[in-house]
Amino acid sequence: MPVDAVNDAREDELAELDRALESLRTEIRSRFPAGPRPSSSFGVPALVSIFSELRQRLATFGMHEQPGDVDEFGMDEVALRRARPLLELLFDTWWRVEVKGLERLPPTGPCLLAANRSGLVPYDGLMLANAVARFDPRGLRPAFMVDDRMAALPFVQPYLARLGGVRACSDNARRLLGSGRRVIAFPEGARGATKLFRERYRLQRFARGGVVRVALQTQAPLVPVGVVGAEEAHPVLFKTHGTARAVGFSFLPVTPTFPLLGPLGLVPFPTKWTMRFGEPLELRELPPDAEHDELLVSRLTEQLRSRVQELVDRALSDRESVWD
Repeated sequence: MPVDAVNDAREDELAELDRALESLRTEIRSRFPAGPRPSSSFGVPALVSIFSELRQRLATFGMHEQPGDVDEFGMDEVALRRARPLLELLFDTWWRVEVKGLERLPPTGPCLLAANRSGLVPYDGLMLANAVARFDPRGLRPAFMVDDRMAALPFVQPYLARLGGVRACSDNARRLLGSGRRVIAFPEGARGATKLFRERYRLQRFARGGVVRVALQTQAPLVPVGVVGAEEAHPVLFKTHGTARAVGFSFLPVTPTFPLLGPLGLVPFPTKWTMRFGEPLELRELPPDAEHDELLVSRLTEQLRSRVQELVDRALSDRESVWD
């Protein structure tokens, strides 16, 4: 397809989304007249503010006027600075993220965080990176691993790279940790990202022990993380395959709002999120050749999976509802 046609199609989609958001904002204002501000930090004014912010950000999706400091993996300080208000809005107001156990992270140096995967869109990686950057005394933002399915999307992958998303593979993780960076990994991989709503918060098997091997090779602390709330933000009810193959995807997710509401159905639900950071696994006392011991790697991988599942189960038992 010619470049002009692609650009025209993209502009039409953005215009359609803009009209839908404007219509929704008008409807909200008509139903909720101006009055005293609600006591909760989340309400109609916040909803309108977030939709306005989304409109502005989508209008300049992935673009900036001048080049900034870009690292070898594509993280762009200018893109991060432009996206930070929206990321903070999502973190504090839309999902009201509650963070527990962040003090268990090493204050400096490389660190490998292993979390449960929460949906097709890597909101979990973006929000985890936000939480860790707030903890870092230097404000350094960790990189987060993105699976091949997301990395292959033409418009999404470059923008995610500017915000710290890196294609998930052992070589990239080792290079990042070797340079002193913190890295967020999702050992469930694509199987965790494509779980149906009825399978939520049941961790899939951690494939091939790659996360543990990287931690052993780099001697980086391996920290389990449990995230609750993100798997309800875009609940996948079922998958369709026929239509998806026609546009080059293996399947098309069907949620309560997508594709029923069109582009507006891509807006995630304002669920309440909790992030629990556990104690790092003790790996430093193991011999240098431990990565070649298949039984040891398998045992450590299952131990890591059990710890992440335990953190998820604890967060689920503590919350009152999906929204609070």
